Amino acid sequence: MVTGALYIWIIGIIAAGCVLIFARMSYEARLHDVTRSEVMLERLPEAFNGSRIFFISDIHKRKLSEEYLQAYQNKADLVILGGDIMEKNVPLKRVKANLEILSKIGPMYAVYGNHDLKADPAGLARLLREVGGTLLRNENVLLERSGEHVCLTGVDQPLSKRDGYPQLPELGGSDSSSVCRIVVVHDPAWLRYVSAKPADLILAGHTHGGQIRLPFFGAIRLSAFYRKYDCGWFKWYQPQALVKRPQMLISRGFGNRRVTLRLCCPAEMHLIQLKKAPEEC
Repeated sequence: MVTGALYIWIIGIIAAGCVLIFARMSYEARLHDVTRSEVMLERLPEAFNGSRIFFISDIHKRKLSEEYLQAYQNKADLVILGGDIMEKNVPLKRVKANLEILSKIGPMYAVYGNHDLKADPAGLARLLREVGGTLLRNENVLLERSGEHVCLTGVDQPLSKRDGYPQLPELGGSDSSSVCRIVVVHDPAWLRYVSAKPADLILAGHTHGGQIRLPFFGAIRLSAFYRKYDCGWFKWYQPQALVKRPQMLISRGFGNRRVTLRLCCPAEMHLIQLKKAPEEC
């Protein structure tokens, strides 16, 4: 039989546990962590070997810390924003402050996310121009270094998933089939519209990694497709395709949706170093 004193102890322990879990969830949602990765790409030109990409997705309404990110100023060859740079009711002044901080890290390119389109896409496009960034809407940018090239392609976010995605813009030039390609797309659901992955490296966000994840069960609020493609690195081998070994990173994102809480899914940004994979014998 549970006595009154024991009952109070049990309630106290449960309450303390709830407070600790809530504190942990709030902490994970407010992190400024930068996840470092190294990715080996077979078709990467030698001139780009060792180059770095700073990738951030799904900022939503969060504020970036200039003090924290000062250590990364001029430390990346490329800054890529994977969409949902803002959301409804976020002041453009805050968005511009975030963009100014990111622009100090390196040359900046961005794609729209679904929340950007619902908020103020024209205002966001203007702010990107003002800070020297480039918005890619189904466009290619040919990055050049020592006479060698990498193609950066930004896939535009459809207003509705029913609209689907257009084909990637074609690469120009007679040697286009051998160009290393990086594709930035906000929503990994884009994979449903491509028979073979058409890029050496794909960068995506949107999922937030589920935001709330349980040990052993994973994300609790993602559909079947997104539970498969929730967050982290994915690799394929498609020997008959132009790109033999495509890879994709789906970010857990920097910001949060609805509540400023995360569990087993801390907020993140990324510093990705590109390495040329050794040729197979």
